[in-house]
Amino acid sequence: MRRLTVLAMIVAVLVAGSAFAQRHLTIQPNATFANGLAPSTTNNDDSCDIGTYPAATLLLPFFQVDLGTAGTGRTVLFDITNTSRYSQIAHVTVWTDWSVPVLDFNLFLTGYDVVPVNLFDVIARGLIPTTSVATTAQPGATNTAANTSNVNVGTKPVLTTTLNGGNPNFSAAVPANCAAGRLPGQLPPAAVADIRAALSTGTATGTTAVCPGTQVGSNHGANTAVGYVTIDVNADCNTSLPTSPAYFTTFILFDNVLTGDYFDVNQNTATGNFAGGNPMVHIRAIPEGGAAGSVPGTNLPFTFYDRYTLGANTRTVDRRQPLPSTFAARWISGTAAIFDTQYKIWREGLTGAGAACVDFVANDTIPLTEIVRFDERENAAVVSGGQTFSPFTPSQPSTRETELVAVATGAIFPQIITTDAGGWMYMNLNNGGDLQAGSTTLYSAARPGFGSLATTRDVSQNWVIVQMFAEGRFGVDFDATQLGNGCNPAAAGSDVAPIGPAGGALIGTLSNNFAATAGCAVCTPNGAATNTTP
Repeated sequence: MRRLTVLAMIVAVLVAGSAFAQRHLTIQPNATFANGLAPSTTNNDDSCDIGTYPAATLLLPFFQVDLGTAGTGRTVLFDITNTSRYSQIAHVTVWTDWSVPVLDFNLFLTGYDVVPVNLFDVIARGLIPTTSVATTAQPGATNTAANTSNVNVGTKPVLTTTLNGGNPNFSAAVPANCAAGRLPGQLPPAAVADIRAALSTGTATGTTAVCPGTQVGSNHGANTAVGYVTIDVNADCNTSLPTSPAYFTTFILFDNVLTGDYFDVNQNTATGNFAGGNPMVHIRAIPEGGAAGSVPGTNLPFTFYDRYTLGANTRTVDRRQPLPSTFAARWISGTAAIFDTQYKIWREGLTGAGAACVDFVANDTIPLTEIVRFDERENAAVVSGGQTFSPFTPSQPSTRETELVAVATGAIFPQIITTDAGGWMYMNLNNGGDLQAGSTTLYSAARPGFGSLATTRDVSQNWVIVQMFAEGRFGVDFDATQLGNGCNPAAAGSDVAPIGPAGGALIGTLSNNFAATAGCAVCTPNGAATNTTP
């Protein structure tokens, strides 16, 4: 009996705890606890933290494709998944490594659909996956004697013939604009030639070229294409670009429904013969939902597409989470035959909507604040502010808008003179924002802490992927650790402030946070630091 009583008591406690947890989730922001404290927010979706959650925008930060082979060299394949039962339109934009959009296309995804894309097929062959309103095998099919799939209501996509796929935020023109034959399966040869040239040699001269005859990307040779990709939820199949104001007032949507991943496959035995994969960067809309052009406001200080919203009535019209500026990235470096590391680095560029063709060269050398290399025994080499604190790096490093960089690249990463074969890299990739000379209007700031001028911010967005490989047959990609998020102000250089995570000092150390009392068993805060949300 006693054992049963104890068990009943345990169950009662667990039930009570569960009930409290449920009540806690519904506490309003202005609720007051017994200790007088109140949570700043209970909306966990209202966050600047980037994670692998269904999103409104996907970013493929870097791709490299071998064009001189019959699909047997290096290529990148990515997949887009619609996690909702409503049809969605994924608007794909392919950019050069100087941030010039050279191709966009639309993918119509029915409910619970997934579409794979091979960038070799797109760039070298001009082949776009053919999706349309009509491309589905009976969405919303019911269970019959001949069809045992989609048995449950919750597993069925909404019929595409019902209100444009059941999506209330679609344009009324979707049935016509997204119909079979309207979305290209095969691009015209002239367009393919211009796209290839812009992404490889950086210059295209044809009639379909963006900025014909002007350099719009780095010259990687005629057989290597380099760039990055953005994918946005859209209201219609269209040819607008994120560089156009109409894109944000007419087409971009705010439903956090897309997920995606990529596979970087290097089949070339001379340069790698390995592969790696990773989720794409998932960028959420906050708040989510609503029709194209709706501006309910956002708590985000600035947004992912900020540099393209200059002149808009609301600079945060896209509502996309901003990306961080500081990262911690592991490195190992033996030899290419044993093991080594490369970083795929994406940077927020220095050009926005309306930039002239000759302006894009600025995205070839985007400055950064500081990189510190630590080995496994905490030895450090530092490069910052144009000064070298370790040999072999003569000037302030910079990168392109997107770039694949080996850890042995002395022009960017300081070189450790010890014999350690591993460690980690601290990267403060902030480009200085609009406080750079000659630039005072491109970036915005929605609240204090993001710039010394009233209309600018002094922190930029970035992303880092670590690619490790070994023995010409093993490879892995993974995201570098974010040491803050896009809502954190710019981090100071290590000559001013200690390197560490953003967001407050450690709690519980006598030297920083607690008043030292002789013989105290429990020390009390002295107000020197807090963990409160700013």
